[in-house]
Amino acid sequence: MLEICTGSLADCLAAEKGGAKRVELNSALALGGLTPSLATLQAVKKVTDLKVQCMVRVRPAGFCYDKMEKDLMFAEAKQLLENGADGIVFGFLREDCTIHQAWTKEMANFIHGYGKEAIFHRAFDQCVDPVKAMQVCIDCGIDRVLTSGQQAKAIDGLACLKNLQAQFGQAIQILVGSGVNAKNAEYIMQETGITNLHSSCKGVKSDPTTVSNAVSFAVTEGNQYDCVDSQVVADLVHCFKQLNMDL
Repeated sequence: MLEICTGSLADCLAAEKGGAKRVELNSALALGGLTPSLATLQAVKKVTDLKVQCMVRVRPAGFCYDKMEKDLMFAEAKQLLENGADGIVFGFLREDCTIHQAWTKEMANFIHGYGKEAIFHRAFDQCVDPVKAMQVCIDCGIDRVLTSGQQAKAIDGLACLKNLQAQFGQAIQILVGSGVNAKNAEYIMQETGITNLHSSCKGVKSDPTTVSNAVSFAVTEGNQYDCVDSQVVADLVHCFKQLNMDL
């Protein structure tokens, strides 16, 4: 299965145009992805046929939250689930980089109460022991884990990914993300045995009002910002189709 990482309604439209059927919807992708607005989710569900997994993340940086932040994440998840989200993407860690088991199980149960999917995101890649972390995810009822094999790019985490798939692939769905594209997708799947991929399919657009006078709101170079490129999506979709794989 293929999932496209999106940060806007425009990204979702590009993903669907390229042939994708599922997206992870965020805001603020330049910060690693934060909770999307309710209006964006509603618009995506109204104008596309996409399956939409929504990020729930209240701030940038890591994933060790206090009680106030945790409660806010549950409130955000509730709103998203009640307005069409097909799943919630989240992650709770303790200060020692282990999974906060109690909160993770509570969130998974909460999501399942709506009949939707619970996805643990790349907070998993910060965990001290990936094998123990995966078992915790299974024990908590997580449906899917997004991981790069604890490396910056998935292509460098193949050994870890292969090991996780061999040990846990029958008990939980493993989704490979970070640096996945049409050029390496088949190799990643062959080397790991994992056929679930997550990609940003990045392109760039520009906004001439980003840098003016002595003021800059740039997050990349100049006036550019990242977006989903429908042709890049189409290239990755074509890779799946060549392998006779379902999207």
